[in-house]
Amino acid sequence: MRLTQTTLVRVRRVSQAVFLAAFFVLLFKSEFTGSFRGASGQVRLPWPVSIFLEADPLAGITTAIATHTLYRGLWWSLVILVPTFFLGRFFCGWMCPLGTLNHFFGSLRSEKKRGKALLDSNRYKPWQAIKYYVLAAVLASSVFGAVLAGLVDPIPLTVRSLALSVLPGLNYTSGALLDVWYESPSRWARLGADAAQFLFQGTIVSFRQPHFRQAFFLGAIFIGLLALNLRVTRFWCRAICPLGALLGLASRWSLVHLKKDPGRCDNCNRCLVHCQGGDDPIPGPKWRKAECHLCFNCVGDCPTSGIAFSVGPLDSAATTIEAPQAQRRKLITAMAAGVALVPLLRSTTGLEVEADPRLIRPPGALDELHFLERCIRCGECMKVCPNNALHPTFMEGGLEAIWTPVLVARVGYCEPNCVLCSQVCPTGAIWEITEAQKLGRPGATPARAGAASPPEASNPIKIGTAFYDQGRCLPWAMATDCIVCEEWCPTSPKAIYLVTADVADADGNRKAVRRPYMDAKRCIGCGACEFACPVKDRPAVYVTSVGETRSKTNQFILPPAPKR
Repeated sequence: MRLTQTTLVRVRRVSQAVFLAAFFVLLFKSEFTGSFRGASGQVRLPWPVSIFLEADPLAGITTAIATHTLYRGLWWSLVILVPTFFLGRFFCGWMCPLGTLNHFFGSLRSEKKRGKALLDSNRYKPWQAIKYYVLAAVLASSVFGAVLAGLVDPIPLTVRSLALSVLPGLNYTSGALLDVWYESPSRWARLGADAAQFLFQGTIVSFRQPHFRQAFFLGAIFIGLLALNLRVTRFWCRAICPLGALLGLASRWSLVHLKKDPGRCDNCNRCLVHCQGGDDPIPGPKWRKAECHLCFNCVGDCPTSGIAFSVGPLDSAATTIEAPQAQRRKLITAMAAGVALVPLLRSTTGLEVEADPRLIRPPGALDELHFLERCIRCGECMKVCPNNALHPTFMEGGLEAIWTPVLVARVGYCEPNCVLCSQVCPTGAIWEITEAQKLGRPGATPARAGAASPPEASNPIKIGTAFYDQGRCLPWAMATDCIVCEEWCPTSPKAIYLVTADVADADGNRKAVRRPYMDAKRCIGCGACEFACPVKDRPAVYVTSVGETRSKTNQFILPPAPKR
């Protein structure tokens, strides 16, 4: 039996490597490198890039509580949750990408230098119950429609951090190194650069250099979490992770147990050296089932076979603590804090009475309240956007909306034929739409852009409206011809039209200048005009969210009142 369980350690390592590699492959494949021009039919990604997010039980449960529905692929979360009731926290030790990264960086600690401190840090600590209080808070807040779990859920956190910060940073570094190689007079150096470009194109070397707002902030948080493993093994998993807490609760009824034989123990404490969960596998103290990651390191390191895992009913509760050790009073306090957080967040002016005009959501996004009930801040829509137009918010939508997607037209515009962001959204915050629905082509099925009433199929989905600052527009303020915005406008017929005016220049000479005007009924708010505007510091044409399809109130052209 010991040989079998020792072999399980190797199998677990292979499983971690395979799932981490699959996670990175899908993350790389979420970048669109094709072309929308000449494509027959709707463009789709050939890879299930959001499968890790869809298989996240915490994302499925919190969005289901907030919306009373389980969106599309979130049924995959049952593949993780149901076996946990029988096997324990196998996901944490065998599959979780952030758990594997924490495991790897924790292994970089010098065991000889740490000595007894290493053994003591791998014993169970009362602060490991913090994650259960975090779970209680996010579940309580989701009851009232605020899905805050995405801020601390390990899968969205890892996708968001890597996609918006770490990978763009690596791409910039690799690009700079390749430029140095290509400028080298050595033929072999340039040949090596070609080989590196071929090997890493589409992975570390991106199709284009992406830039994201708050990239440094997101990256610093992620690197800080990994660095904590040098102090305490898998600190995030033990202390903060709400998904681990959820799986720990579910593992209470698992059939996998750790059996200890004190008679064979020689007090070598080797079982503590590589313990990942801090679950006290040593003989004497009770084993804590809810904290165990099923890494099997303790069994593999034991030289006397004094401990072993078994499958079946628990023989005696004298050696095992099945339930998580969380205090009832603190759980109630955490739930009360999660409930109180919702009105505090929504009593500010950002959500209803003073929404930021630059809070432009992707096409297909639900109205703001329902959008916040679903968005888990994973960053998939931002990663897949071909024009780098979507970025994480900071305070544009209030604190509740932090790190949700917003279109920044000065960086990139919404491609008219692209609906990739709606395809990769795992929770339906961006409802899946088709190209025909987005463009309002005849015969398209109405898209669900809002929870109350969908837009008409004959109307395109509007995410905002463009406006002119005539004091900065070249034809208006400086009598200089410029038709860049009109040329870039993708709508048909164009929302921007030109009117020739007879004006005088600074010397009094009369000249004909074509001045741009905006037809608000045709404008879809894609931001192409703002992106292309040659006035670089602050564009003469800009897009705000007013007129967006998803909102009935954020309008400036009201529909005519019905006749009595």
